[in-house]
Amino acid sequence: MALVVQKYGGTSVGTTDRIMAVAHRLIEAKERGDRVVAVVSAMGDFTDELLSKAHAISAEPPEREMDMLLATGEQVTIALLAMAIHAQGHEAISFTGAQAGIVSDSSHTKARIQEIHADRVNDALEQDRIVIIAGFQALTPEGEITTLGRGGSDTTAVAVAAGLGADVCEIYTDVDGVFTADPRIEPRARKIDTISYEEMLEMAATGARVLQLRSVEFARNHNVVIHVRSSFGQGPGTIVREADETMEQAIISGVTHDTSEAKVTVRDVPDRPGVAAEVFGRLAADNVNVDMIIQNVSEQGMTDISFTTPKEDLVRAKRAVAAVTEALGARSFSVDESVAKVSLVGAGMKTHPGVAALMFRSLADAGVNLDMISTSSIRISCVIGAEQVETAVRTLHEAFGLGEAFVIAETSPSAPGCEKR
Repeated sequence: MALVVQKYGGTSVGTTDRIMAVAHRLIEAKERGDRVVAVVSAMGDFTDELLSKAHAISAEPPEREMDMLLATGEQVTIALLAMAIHAQGHEAISFTGAQAGIVSDSSHTKARIQEIHADRVNDALEQDRIVIIAGFQALTPEGEITTLGRGGSDTTAVAVAAGLGADVCEIYTDVDGVFTADPRIEPRARKIDTISYEEMLEMAATGARVLQLRSVEFARNHNVVIHVRSSFGQGPGTIVREADETMEQAIISGVTHDTSEAKVTVRDVPDRPGVAAEVFGRLAADNVNVDMIIQNVSEQGMTDISFTTPKEDLVRAKRAVAAVTEALGARSFSVDESVAKVSLVGAGMKTHPGVAALMFRSLADAGVNLDMISTSSIRISCVIGAEQVETAVRTLHEAFGLGEAFVIAETSPSAPGCEKR
């Protein structure tokens, strides 16, 4: 008897008919002999509708009250899904995040799970019930409701799987798995059968929306195997797990893109020790996430500092940067929301020096200008104009042969025109 945690996103439970279909899938798993826990998101665009209502009332709603509001979406889904299972003759029970024992820190709207007290969930499983848990939400030790940020139901599911010692965490979504690029932009994108935690972390961090970044971090830290699958089919998806010698060794696993960030530049900052600490300390104090950072070469004792940040953090970022600009005596700051990030991800590039050259040459030939560049051992990211993102994704996907039935082999003797197999 396996213990399976299944997570269903907003599209998968977007209508009552789809909720009935999810109920049927959960019942099928139970009838196979599995013990079943489901983690669900709010229905369809319900969360976006709640956000729209909040911002119609206040340009910057209090974060505590936003969590109180947004947590209601998942409660609708868990109750309806439990009802659907009961209607089909099986026992189910729904739990909010708090009732399921999910404890977080106190960072409203982007809280982090600290621990799970799974006694109540285990008791329900012992009573042969299907357990339905609200994703995206938790409770602080002080009794405050929190939410986990966009895609937080993924993190809930992985955390619950870790807390229960589940055999697998199945993430059901509206796509068949993890692809080499967004199929909506690149129709030749290929589904990846198996991918390492390390590569999936980089893909999630650079724009692949199929899994939330923190869910992959949690899975890696607790060795939870994730299976990303389609809610609308029965075929296998993508397995995310620890890398080993049996996994396909491609130089490049995929091309990702992200249009959800803005670039902020602080101009003519005094070039002296401690200035960068002051800038990013202010941003951290205002709970602003920062991604790529570039500081220009100093001229006449002054320099420019640029960074990217999620657009959802932009109100707080502008406030923090305005304060630090005045405090440091910098000339000004600017914000550019018309940027995008395109990235190559692959564990094989660690030992393959031709990747960056081929990437930059391909983008140059396609007329794509690079604004910022950052790298890790398995990722190269470039900030470009948002209007060029589709061109960039298609160009890189073709340049690295990612749509082919073969992959670029790490053993290739030629770089950057890599041998294919």
